[in-house]
Amino acid sequence: MNVRFSLTRGGAALALACTAHAAVAAPDWSKVPKRDIVVFSPGVTPMEWIMKKSDHSGRTGINKGESCVGCHEEKGGLNLDLKRMAGKEVEPVGAPKTLSFPVTMQAAYDKEHLYLRLSFKAPKDAAAGADREEKSPKHEVKAAVMFVGAKVPLAAQAGCWVSCHNDVRSMPGADPNKKKYVSGANLGGEIYADYFQWKSGEGGKGAVQLDGHVADSRVNKDGKALVKAEGEGKDGRYVVTFTRKLVGGEGDLPLAEGAVVPFGIAIHADQTIFRFHHVSLGYTLGLGVAADVKASKQ
Repeated sequence: MNVRFSLTRGGAALALACTAHAAVAAPDWSKVPKRDIVVFSPGVTPMEWIMKKSDHSGRTGINKGESCVGCHEEKGGLNLDLKRMAGKEVEPVGAPKTLSFPVTMQAAYDKEHLYLRLSFKAPKDAAAGADREEKSPKHEVKAAVMFVGAKVPLAAQAGCWVSCHNDVRSMPGADPNKKKYVSGANLGGEIYADYFQWKSGEGGKGAVQLDGHVADSRVNKDGKALVKAEGEGKDGRYVVTFTRKLVGGEGDLPLAEGAVVPFGIAIHADQTIFRFHHVSLGYTLGLGVAADVKASKQ
């Protein structure tokens, strides 16, 4: 089955939104360079775990200014102890059979918009004990990108990991109602994370998009930068495209040509929610300038 999802924020404004979207010219993706980013099942490895030497020997390198990518990425893949990641020490509930997989990322921009394209095959082998969608429609797949303010401590080194802590919901013994947060958050001072997400719905029905941010807690709305999110799925393979304004409102990190922004990717597969996702390490996106991923000017 080949299904196409195209969505806007709110059915009542559908006609107006479609008119606005038509004016945004998507890039010719065949001419935009590709960059593979491996996502993996992180288990219970929040920032506190990363910064505890007895759990993560890489803490020493982080304290010296090294990035997670600089240590773990090798020849387009990741040098990780996946056997340890699948063990009870790191994932007490149970790890998925597919511990890692590549996401092909492309990025482009023009005077007003940033365009991101993610291509991947979503596994369907989450552990039996993983948290899953309970409300209808069930979202078979969710894809998210999180930008992190440069003033957030360790943003360029750890990416979206800065919003993951050992006291947030789904962590062992944590408050089931506590959402992700950024320590010392300040929306006015760009000490927060900006994220947007596409949710597939079930069987191609009920697809939605979120445009929010993570400061003192995660807010799944109120973003003004995301213009649209589109997804296409066929035989488990997905292509998700985001169109985002360079400048939005409160909670939207401002972007411009020459900017470099830390980011991370998260893919929820097999109807999973909360921490039962596959995530990337922290990377950087450059708009026309050198970075882990360089957006091409249109």
